[in-house]
Amino acid sequence: MSHHKVEVKDLRYVYPDGTVALHDVSFRIHHGESVAIVGANGAGKSTLLLHLNGYLSATSGKIVIGDIQLAKHNLTEIRRTVGMVFQDPDDQLFMPTVFDDIAFGPLNMGLAAAEVESRVTEALERVGAANLRNKPPYHLSGGEKKRVAIATVLSMLPEILVLDEPTNGLDPYARRQLIALLQAFHHTRIVTSHDLDMVLELCERTIILQEGRVMADGPTLDIFGNEELLKTCRLEKPLAMQGCPICSPGSRVMPEQKPLVPPHGDKNHDHEH
Repeated sequence: MSHHKVEVKDLRYVYPDGTVALHDVSFRIHHGESVAIVGANGAGKSTLLLHLNGYLSATSGKIVIGDIQLAKHNLTEIRRTVGMVFQDPDDQLFMPTVFDDIAFGPLNMGLAAAEVESRVTEALERVGAANLRNKPPYHLSGGEKKRVAIATVLSMLPEILVLDEPTNGLDPYARRQLIALLQAFHHTRIVTSHDLDMVLELCERTIILQEGRVMADGPTLDIFGNEELLKTCRLEKPLAMQGCPICSPGSRVMPEQKPLVPPHGDKNHDHEH
């Protein structure tokens, strides 16, 4: 499969009740890009992701992975290339042990036992979860489940990694571990998230969806720097771009508060950002 590009052309999806979730969505992602798809709740982000390896079938339009147009007859090949990590890891973990979950995909590819063993071991090491190998998934923490869910996809050796809200529900430490893990994946990454600080750190390009339509597509810094666009799409700047609340223009001390004076009478404004 050449270059492993992802091309979405005039994609439209209508739910059985008549709700139009995606309106003629089009974009192209090249090999090695890290792209975020963001938007308010109900914008169509998860619905779009579920089309990228055939979990949902388009009402109209097309998706091309590499040089192959996605269709029912080639879903197995597409899913070897496009690895999907769902928002809820419990949707992905269903076997008695972590090893069994990660081995499930390679076994279904018909690989020999030795190759399956090798892939499971490597995937667990890549996500820093070798110690979880024999544990039941339901005994894992939220962060551990996320890492194991990613390992189940990595064991398939995908060229494109698709993740739906990967930091959702994680504590700060687990979130930082996950971001470091994703930064180490050097193939194509497509991520949906409300965690715009994670997007800022991980993705050089951002696509904004609003009510199933592409509202913007460009460099992440440019997108997040456009306050009018963000307001229209019910989004806010990442915290990292909002600046210091003390130094920001227009900030003031509330009437009922008195300014804090540092010890020893030093009145210089000397706080950390």
